[in-house]
Amino acid sequence: MKFTAKIIADFTKGEVIGNPDEVVSDISRIEEGKKGTLAFLANPKYEKYLYTTEASIVLINRDFQLNGNINATLIRVDNAYDAFTSLLELYTKMIPEKKGIEQPSYIDPSAKIGENVYIGAFSYIGPGTVIGSNVKIYPQSYVGDFTQILDNTTLYTGVKIYHGCYIGRECTIHSGVVIGGDGFGFVQQPDQQYRKIPQVGNVIIEDCVEIGANVTIDRATMGSTIIRKGVKFDNLIQIGHNVEIGENTVIVSQAGIAGSTKVGRNCQIGGQVGLAGHLKIGDNVKIGAQSGVSNSLKDNETVLGSPALDVSKQIKAMIVYKSLPEMSKRIAELEKELKALKERL
Repeated sequence: MKFTAKIIADFTKGEVIGNPDEVVSDISRIEEGKKGTLAFLANPKYEKYLYTTEASIVLINRDFQLNGNINATLIRVDNAYDAFTSLLELYTKMIPEKKGIEQPSYIDPSAKIGENVYIGAFSYIGPGTVIGSNVKIYPQSYVGDFTQILDNTTLYTGVKIYHGCYIGRECTIHSGVVIGGDGFGFVQQPDQQYRKIPQVGNVIIEDCVEIGANVTIDRATMGSTIIRKGVKFDNLIQIGHNVEIGENTVIVSQAGIAGSTKVGRNCQIGGQVGLAGHLKIGDNVKIGAQSGVSNSLKDNETVLGSPALDVSKQIKAMIVYKSLPEMSKRIAELEKELKALKERL
């Protein structure tokens, strides 16, 4: 589908600088722009590409000051990133929706299926399940017994949801996610063998949650593992049993949260962060990448490192750490001089 600069400007409430009839039919990154594509500039680090890109149309912020000649047609908007996101949303809505129930697939007769549902081939819908309207379940997915999935939620290929779990409205769950697998619960016996503790709880995922590929969320030992409204997970994250993640918290890839830890609202947790079990993380907390958190954190704290410390303390510690080889050598020299002085005395 083709769009002119004028149509894009009208949709984004922007101002055309250049040819309003310039046409695009695809999108591109500004540094890889090609004729007939739309790009955007939001990060000043990429400004140099604005003057060399071959993209036909570029979205820029309204207050951006040009420092050279531009070949592309520009559209000035209040926020280039937001405007580009809105255009991508419009583009995805134009993609034809999947509908209907493909075969072979299995839907238990006791399951309740809403309107306008898509269920892909080789999927399994267990007894007692409730599937809301406009739900999309892509091929090779498994929805266990007595699970509920509410309206407008999408499960991509190969999602596995164990029995008794609850998925809210307008959630997006990407391929390879496992929800409701057993929590890691074992008791060591006198003979050093491990006895499994039955995991009889479930997982509750509230509305507007997005879960990246290959995330695992364990069911609770008792009660529920809870992912609150608006949470966003990157790929490859492990959530342990009885964990609770507060509203609008964001967690980046390869993070792991051990059992029974409670994370507050509006937190930001970087990649490869590890949180020990039974902690309480306050609201608005920021945890830098590769941090190891072994103690609870209060509201609004920002921590970094392993063990995780207040970011200002950790930066000072890192500066000292870099100097350790030189300091060690200096200390050895001082000890040698001190020993010589003692011998002379």
